[in-house]
Amino acid sequence: MTLSCNSSSATCTSEKERKITYDDATWVMTSSFIIFTMQSGFAMLESGCVTRKNEVNVMMKNIVDMVFGGLSYWMFGFGMSYGTSKGTNPFFGVGDYFVDTQEINMGYLYTTYIFQLSFASTATTIVSGAVAERFNFSAYCIYSFLNTFIYCLPAGWIWGDKGFLNHLGIVDIAGCCPVHLVGGASALVAAVMVGPRNKRYDGSKKYEIINSPINAMLGMFILWWGWLGFNCGSTFGVTGTKWKYASRSAITTINASIGGGLASLIFSSFHYRKKFLISNLINGILSALVAITAGCVLYNPWEALLIGAISSLLTNFAMPALDAIKIDDPVGAIPVHLVGSVWGMIAVGLFVEKDSMLELSKGKAGVFQRGGFYLLGIQTLSVIIVGVWSLLMTYILLRVINIVIPLRIKLEEEEAGADAIEHNIKHYTNMQFSSNSSLTLRNSPSLI
Repeated sequence: MTLSCNSSSATCTSEKERKITYDDATWVMTSSFIIFTMQSGFAMLESGCVTRKNEVNVMMKNIVDMVFGGLSYWMFGFGMSYGTSKGTNPFFGVGDYFVDTQEINMGYLYTTYIFQLSFASTATTIVSGAVAERFNFSAYCIYSFLNTFIYCLPAGWIWGDKGFLNHLGIVDIAGCCPVHLVGGASALVAAVMVGPRNKRYDGSKKYEIINSPINAMLGMFILWWGWLGFNCGSTFGVTGTKWKYASRSAITTINASIGGGLASLIFSSFHYRKKFLISNLINGILSALVAITAGCVLYNPWEALLIGAISSLLTNFAMPALDAIKIDDPVGAIPVHLVGSVWGMIAVGLFVEKDSMLELSKGKAGVFQRGGFYLLGIQTLSVIIVGVWSLLMTYILLRVINIVIPLRIKLEEEEAGADAIEHNIKHYTNMQFSSNSSLTLRNSPSLI
């Protein structure tokens, strides 16, 4: 039978407790639908940050994240996280593959499944931006399908009833660790393995101009508001006292983004001599949103502002640091999600107060709340375990895929653009084929 969480942050319930009210189900499903719109935000952001000849390709990758990632999550991903059949243990679930159930359990199971699917799809999408403009589309489709395995086990460790990190006392309300840390670490490995874009670091400044600032900023706005569904929906309802925590989560989410935006503007002004770069602002705000997810329902508003500001500064310092060691990340996925999530998990161990209503803090409090160092230690340990898992498994997965299909497209294909080579979309202003070019396009109508 099925095991499902009564929130993305709380301990999962047993079969006898698998009930949900109409009000709670409506809240959770509505939040799920809002979270799914974040795929549009990622697509717009990434298309705005790459050259025009690759903008369709990065949006296509966001589509297959849902198509292939959604398929594998339904087939085996959900069961690996929350399955309760014989053989389930603290490290992985067993059963509930090809999710289905009888009518008596339909409401709770399907509501939980669709909410968790919205989280799982986000973890894979994070990677697509970091490898934009040089990752083979066919190889990426395989990765999207199999990456569910990398996400689902940490999700079960943290939110599953028998998960070992859950029993140790980890606090992660809305996916800071299994979504953003997993996604950010995977993005780092993928970016290193495929290498930088051609001529990215030869001093030609070929990639320093954002293709569409409007698309990038519009994508940020969609993600910004989608994050409210991400965090507020993690109360898994509004009945009882849960609506109070949902409203608190809304305030902390907004305040964190405000802090991130302010810190980004200050950083950019000083670092670039009174120039306000949109890349700093976008990534600073998104990093703040990542950081607040871990304890969004437990922070005070002023703490959220501070946590968001610190995350933004860390991310803005990390961006040039990655370029200095020639790790090419066109959209800033690594500093936003990896750096932001590490700080977000640590911040819980510093700021969180003991929660006596929903018991989301699991009886612990942070260092600054006189709760001792236990929670900080668990948060740090979780970052190390999940981080190492994500780095290692992503490396193994990509090495295996590379044996079947090369991860990186050919140099001449990269120069022509993935839109033309892989999707038959020709941007004539950017297409300059030589007379002896070996490139071939499919014999199907092209879009201009």
